[in-house]
Amino acid sequence: MNIVIEHSPSSRRLSDLGVMSWPKWSCQPGRYALVFEERETCYLVKGKVKVYPKGSSEFVEFGAGDLVTIPKGLSCTWDVSIFIDKHYKFDPPTSP
Repeated sequence: MNIVIEHSPSSRRLSDLGVMSWPKWSCQPGRYALVFEERETCYLVKGKVKVYPKGSSEFVEFGAGDLVTIPKGLSCTWDVSIFIDKHYKFDPPTSP
């Protein structure tokens, strides 16, 4: 599935990445169909989610305090059990 989860990264790592300057996104509990057009790196401040890739019953779970990298092109369903509040950034598109 290629979702990479770094549990409890150090405050130094978060600072080096500039995480707190990234935009924020939040959502209420529920199920959301998402397609990631670019690779996303996000840091969950609050929440808990199970991510199911399209066509699979397997999932990856992450939550508050996790730094997560989601691959470009992933089509999935987010099953949010606890309100999500996250900082995120997308990799810039590559030119052909």
